[in-house]
Amino acid sequence: MLDCTEEDLMKLSETRYDNLETGCCARLDPARWDGQTLNWRGRRFLRARVRALFHIPVNFGAVMRRVHASVESAEAYPVEPFWLSDEVSPWSSDLYVAVDRSVPGGDTVTLDGTFLTRVFEGSFRHVGDWIKAMQAHVESQGRTTRKIYFFYATCPKCAKHFGQNQVVLFAQVD
Repeated sequence: MLDCTEEDLMKLSETRYDNLETGCCARLDPARWDGQTLNWRGRRFLRARVRALFHIPVNFGAVMRRVHASVESAEAYPVEPFWLSDEVSPWSSDLYVAVDRSVPGGDTVTLDGTFLTRVFEGSFRHVGDWIKAMQAHVESQGRTTRKIYFFYATCPKCAKHFGQNQVVLFAQVD
């Protein structure tokens, strides 16, 4: 576990992001994320590109460190930190890190629309099944999927520590 200063602990309690167990990723609260309908108008994110090899991130850690430093220096963390991944191609994905204000020098973008969420658990080899289940869920709500984003809630080391790999799918719907 990383050493946290009192100021760091205060920041964590303000954001309700308890990562003290691992010093890295917080434990995901599935009740907070599963089965939600989110209506976003001007929801801010800092966007960054992650290189991949057949959808497997190559430089995710380096990108997260760079983005985290930018967000920290701008003091732009929202009440509940999270990030979304848009699998643009087998060779790259766009990472969207939630922020509560624009980040100077960063690519701050907004997402608008209605998003339905579902929490999935298991190996990444099941992503195709998760997408099908998400699309079925969207259709059962009488909606159409426009795009699906992924919230990979923990890094591989923390997923191993927690004994589970949880991923939240966000379906942007019409």
